[in-house]
Amino acid sequence: MTEYVVIEDDAALADAAEALASADGPVAVDVERASGFRYSQRAYLIQVFRRGAGVFLFDPATIADFTLLQAAIGDAEWVFHAASQDLPSLRERSLEPSRIFDTELAARILGHERVGLGAVVESTLGITLAKAHSAADWSTRPLPQSWLEYAALDVEHLVDVRDALADQLVEQEKTEIAAQEFAAVLERLPKPPREDPWRRLSGLHTVRGRRSLAVARALWQAREDYAREQDVSPGRLVPDRSLVAAVIADPPSKQALAALKEFNGRASRTQLDRWWNAIQEGRATEELPSDRVPSDALPPPRAWADRNPSADARLRAARPVVEERAEQLGMPTENLLTPETLRRVAWSPPASLNAESVGAILAEHGARPWQIEQTAQLIADAFVDSVNAPAEVAADPS
Repeated sequence: MTEYVVIEDDAALADAAEALASADGPVAVDVERASGFRYSQRAYLIQVFRRGAGVFLFDPATIADFTLLQAAIGDAEWVFHAASQDLPSLRERSLEPSRIFDTELAARILGHERVGLGAVVESTLGITLAKAHSAADWSTRPLPQSWLEYAALDVEHLVDVRDALADQLVEQEKTEIAAQEFAAVLERLPKPPREDPWRRLSGLHTVRGRRSLAVARALWQAREDYAREQDVSPGRLVPDRSLVAAVIADPPSKQALAALKEFNGRASRTQLDRWWNAIQEGRATEELPSDRVPSDALPPPRAWADRNPSADARLRAARPVVEERAEQLGMPTENLLTPETLRRVAWSPPASLNAESVGAILAEHGARPWQIEQTAQLIADAFVDSVNAPAEVAADPS
């Protein structure tokens, strides 16, 4: 087994950057995080491979400045598998590609049935990867050799996979489609922070009353603050179900909270004062949250027939033709056009039902030029047909 060494200082970084800069061709890049273990989504290992240079494993916890690495590979094509997962962590360390190739996205566009890294490596190269450490706590130090081998294999074959998929894209005449999709991933802006992130508490729908919601909010915030302070995933401190159980139980005292068996988790008792103070804060606050939050989300399609019959007819007419075109192109429907985009256009169509006006609305919702070219006319025609179609009872289009 190859003995892998983690690069942990500036001198070793400089040597690695020099080797990478002296090589040619695309650069495979991957990131290991500690999701589910740590509060942050920061990178705990960065893997880089380039033909002629080899594999390098960098420890972001001990390297403060990655300027040399950025300079060494910045102008090359960076090869990822599921780039959208890794780009935020890399950007935190000022590592920014100018162009990418995403092997997972390419596999989807090509219609591969399985698009996980192991499946794509096996289908393109005939190599089987062991995926034993995909859910490991990568903040562990020192990292075991078996983990480092796993991490290295994530990039060691990725450039070969890229080349195989690029050939398939040429064969299926999808090179330009892939280029537009890769550019969209690279240019996509981060989602804005949620206005009320505490409302994502699992089980919150069982909590009734604005005062109880205020207690849930206070408990969530107390857990969030402590998780950030300790750099631990919030759910590992006290699970969502325990916070909700405490809200519903409405304990009269700190001792009653401690006696609540449903209130568990590794910090449920060691930080009992913290949780009790949060409960009291929620009970005392005058800023009560609303029962419901205004949203721009569309109603579920099953409700459209009653709430917007015309939109329901448009969606029923357009969805099958978009699915058929996706099948003709040999790709999942959601890669041709997301269901959410189609629903929004069906709910609020343009005044003129033609390819140009439908295409303009598709573009407003983020559709790429190739998607508009493939679907705008189909959708416009389907919308027109729906106007004269007889009302039918059909399956739920959701």
